[in-house]
Formats: sequence, structure tokens, C-alpha cells
Amino acid sequence: MNLLFIFFQYIVPQHFLSRAIGLLANCKIAFIKNFLIKIFIKKYKVNLAEAEIKSAEEFSCFNDFFTRNLEPDARPIDAEANAIICPVDGAVSAIGDIEIGKIFQAKGKSFSLSALLGGDQKLADAFHGGKFATLYLSPRDYHRIHMPLTGTLEEMIYIPGKLFSVNQTTAANIDELFAKNERVVCIFKTDIGPMAVILVGAMIVASIETVWAGQVAPSKLNKHVERYQEHAPITIRRGEEMGRFKLGSTAIVLFPANVMSWESSLQTASGIQLGQKIGTIA
Repeated sequence: MNLLFIFFQYIVPQHFLSRAIGLLANCKIAFIKNFLIKIFIKKYKVNLAEAEIKSAEEFSCFNDFFTRNLEPDARPIDAEANAIICPVDGAVSAIGDIEIGKIFQAKGKSFSLSALLGGDQKLADAFHGGKFATLYLSPRDYHRIHMPLTGTLEEMIYIPGKLFSVNQTTAANIDELFAKNERVVCIFKTDIGPMAVILVGAMIVASIETVWAGQVAPSKLNKHVERYQEHAPITIRRGEEMGRFKLGSTAIVLFPANVMSWESSLQTASGIQLGQKIGTIA
């Protein structure tokens, strides 16, 4: 069954399917969007009690539901001054050290740090020997991404690519999965050095957005680098929203060497929530 699923990933027109579903997800015809939302809530057991909007009928379209905001106190932010907080709801796909320029993927597979960052070796060198966390957002999860630490945006890189699914089955079977998929790399300057937050697209992810640029992916451009100037800094505080997925995916967080450590309790498949402490500044 897994092999059939992987085979399907290769033969299906990934971008066409994702864009078509994106159009459906933006449909505002009441009976269509209400049906889609209610079926989704039932299938994935979505908890609307913690959302600001609690009725399917009140969302303007499926994407409005999917990127729903939460009640103000639904995700308390850890108060420790040296805490690095979880940027998403979801589960740990992989976590650990960046070793010899490689990031662990699953079951003996790894991928190139430089390839993940669009082939920018100088940027990759800034994270050599550092730490990574790959965080998977399931369909039922809250799909906004928040800041693990306060940071000032320095660079955003859009990298076109495939749209393979990013669940554990594909991670275990497709080489260099996260370095193949479409993604948006966001580089921030923080008090402990550079921090990368990478938003990875996937099958049926209609778009990736950031709070400063709006929709970034899909794009008709090839690889595109946007640098942000110091005279007009975009600083986002720890716990504040920095982006969102319109239909789920994965976020990868990178830190340089010797500046932080992950919480020892975090393991592959550990459930995580926005705002909880996942690391400590050294």
C-alpha cells in the first residue's frame, strides 16, 4: 500500500491538483463551502471550541476555516526569558543536530542543508553544526506559523519545487523530500544569531503566505530572493504570527551551533503546541 501511495505521488500532476483544490477551497458558495467544512471537521475531529469562529456557516470559504484564528488565550506563550517556543501545532517529524551539512529526514535518510536553502552555501555555513527541528502540521491542526524567538527579517527566498506529500510515509521513502518541495525560506536576525524558519509546501497546499509579503507561493517566478533593508526593519516578536499554510504542511526551524539546546522530552512523533517551550537559549 505504501509503495502504491509513493507511486501515485510521482505520476499525479502535483501542481495542477494543488491549484485546482485551492480554487475549490476559496469557493464562497454557501452550500459548497459549508459541506466541505463540515465533512472536514467530522473526518479529522477538528476542535472549533478553541477557535474565534465556532460555526462552519460563519466562515467565508474553506480556506478561511482552514487558517482560522484561535481564541486569544488558547495557546499561552511560555514566559521564560530564555525559552524558545514552538511555532506551530502539530508533531515532531525529526529533531536534532545538523551533521556534516546534512539534516536527518527519516529511517536513515537525510538531505542537504545547502539544497534546503536553495543552494546558498554561504547561508548554509551559518548553520553548520547547528540544530534543526522539522515540525509536521496535520490536517486538523491550527495552520498559522508563529515566531520561536523575536527576530528581524533579513531575507526571504522562494524556491520552486515538487509538491510531494510530507507525511511519515513519504519522508521514509522519498530521498531529499524537503529539499525537493516548493518552499519559502525566511532568515531572521535574533539575539543569538541567525534563525531560519522554512515553510515547506506539499500536495494540495494551495498557497504559502507571510504576514509581510502576503501570498508567496505558488509563484510563476524561478528562485527569487528578497532582501529586507535595515532602514525599514520588519521585527516580529516571539509568539507573533509570521505566516500561514492554506492547506497543511511542514515548518523547519534552524539555529547555529552552540546557541541553544532542544528540550530532551521532544522525540520523533511527539505532539506539540504553539507556545510551549521546545528549546533553551544557551
